[in-house]
Amino acid sequence: MTSTIDKRSNLQTRPTPSKRKSPEETDASKAASAKVLTFTSRNPPWTYLKLQLITQSPTSTSQPPLDPLTAKTHLTAALAQFLGLSGTAIPLDILKIAPENQAQTVWIRVPCSDAAAVVAALSSWIGGGGGSKSATATGGSVAWRVCAKGNYLGAVVHGSGGDLFVP
Repeated sequence: MTSTIDKRSNLQTRPTPSKRKSPEETDASKAASAKVLTFTSRNPPWTYLKLQLITQSPTSTSQPPLDPLTAKTHLTAALAQFLGLSGTAIPLDILKIAPENQAQTVWIRVPCSDAAAVVAALSSWIGGGGGSKSATATGGSVAWRVCAKGNYLGAVVHGSGGDLFVP
């Protein structure tokens, strides 16, 4: 058995350059040898949603601040009403809740395979009757508005994603 290294005809020697290259030649060779690498994620594991809680209270115009427990309760209620017990089993991560002075906005992520069901459940849900501090205690109702949906967080927050992690 012979290998390609054993055969002398396959080995090629190059003459060594006798002079140095000028700086222009080295810059051109570096630019020509630079490779552009691209990365494509074909199956992202998560889908990101930007939601807004809409409250309609007949007696009060001010909205109480949205806390994580209330948001999780409303999200779970919507999933349970639309999908039953299997809806409550969908893993749901709350990434951020907007500050009190802004709209009641919640950023969540769900598995990509469950995204269509979650969007359908949240967009069709109208909740009523709640705790003592919520708008629903006075006879009002709450609903979720799906503001944005995407498989990449940067695309959902219009490019950078910087406003998601600002306190």
